[in-house]
Amino acid sequence: MTSLSQLVVAAEESSKNPLFPAPYDILWSSIIFVIIVAVFMKLLLPKLQSVLDERAEKIEGGLQKAEEAQAEAAAALEEYTAQLTEARAEGARIREDARSEASQIVTDSHSRASDDAKRIVETAHKQVEAERQQAIVSLRTEVGTLATELASRIVGESLADDARQQRIIDSFLDDLEAQVSQQKAEG
Repeated sequence: MTSLSQLVVAAEESSKNPLFPAPYDILWSSIIFVIIVAVFMKLLLPKLQSVLDERAEKIEGGLQKAEEAQAEAAAALEEYTAQLTEARAEGARIREDARSEASQIVTDSHSRASDDAKRIVETAHKQVEAERQQAIVSLRTEVGTLATELASRIVGESLADDARQQRIIDSFLDDLEAQVSQQKAEG
């Protein structure tokens, strides 16, 4: 019988649901839970909230700084692009000015070279003319001397007088030039 009585006692105890704890366990667990929640709400939650607020501010500040940096970078890019465009325009203008100056220098050089060539040719012509005049004077003097000597021999008297000699030479050369001019005109 002992086993039967043990079965009855076990059956009575098993009529309780094993998933439900005893009422006193529920009461004490609830009190401890409320104490833990109260401590968490009073002590930990404000600190956690302040840490989260600081993080949110840092993130917002970081986002704002990133936006500012992006705006500055965009402005710097625009400025750089404007400077680059301006530098390219300046370079093109300088190249065009250099081409213009080079063209002007070439034109001036050609002009100076042409002027120098003309001056050299004029100088050469003047020099040739001066040498021709000098040769004519020298030739007249020599021809005059020869003509005077010849005339002295033909006439038989001395023509040493310079004035008389010069008249005879001039007369002879004028006649000679007239004959040469006449021959050129006929020929």
